[in-house]
Amino acid sequence: MIRSMTAFARKEARGDWGTLTCEIRTVNHRYLEPSFRLPDPLRELEAGFRDTLRKQIKRGKVDVSLRLQSSESAGQGFEVNDDIVGAVNEAANHVNKILDNPAHISALDILRWPGVLAAPEQDYTEAKAAASGLFEQTVSELVSAREREGERLRPLLEDRLSAINERVAEVRGRMPELLEKQAENLRDRFARAQVDLDEDRLAQEMVMLAQKSDVAEELDRLEAHVKEVLETLNQEEAIGRRLDFLMQELNREANTLSSKSIDAEVTRQAVDLKVLIEQMREQIQNVE
Repeated sequence: MIRSMTAFARKEARGDWGTLTCEIRTVNHRYLEPSFRLPDPLRELEAGFRDTLRKQIKRGKVDVSLRLQSSESAGQGFEVNDDIVGAVNEAANHVNKILDNPAHISALDILRWPGVLAAPEQDYTEAKAAASGLFEQTVSELVSAREREGERLRPLLEDRLSAINERVAEVRGRMPELLEKQAENLRDRFARAQVDLDEDRLAQEMVMLAQKSDVAEELDRLEAHVKEVLETLNQEEAIGRRLDFLMQELNREANTLSSKSIDAEVTRQAVDLKVLIEQMREQIQNVE
């Protein structure tokens, strides 16, 4: 199955504890490289999130953002530290007795003093459980998005593979004609040089020419690699690296075909092959 490494998923959950929003973005990368932005109360969930990602995704740069907006009821109320208030008030009164022109200290002044006000500690147990479930749902949606995007690449790849087979068949069909044309050219060279035509010598030259220009192996390997790519596209595991390797093999055979070319048409077909392979390679760089 083809999975793209570029995708986006967003999920939201609500409860008495507030609202959770999870967003995951992925782009292509040689390895799996996750990064997390989690609120402090949920930071301890990161290790579990990493394990979940490794089970579902094999390659790609993954950016995870989890936001928690606590409900109004969860954040209501403050606790006043009476001991600190008393100490601040006593210190203020003591200073006022020393000063010639003492200033009045207000309740607001005391409330601003560090440690006087404290927010009640919030229980995040339910929020953590909800965050874990929400993350799994978002990852599942992300994987589905990667699969959908990957399947859009299938027709493009299959069209290029079909075009490669067509060009291989055209080159294979032209080879007997090209070899016969080379033989005629060789006979003409002997005639222009006014050299007696030695059939044994001609046969030797033809054998050497045939060996030099024989591209049957390259054509066979091109067809074999195309078949292997088609089979790989239907595998369930991550196939990006294997496809990338097969593109290198296809390109190698196309280059060899071009170097052995004895005809302008074969050279053109070899160039077309390299263009088709490069088009596939560019798309495969984004396959998981």
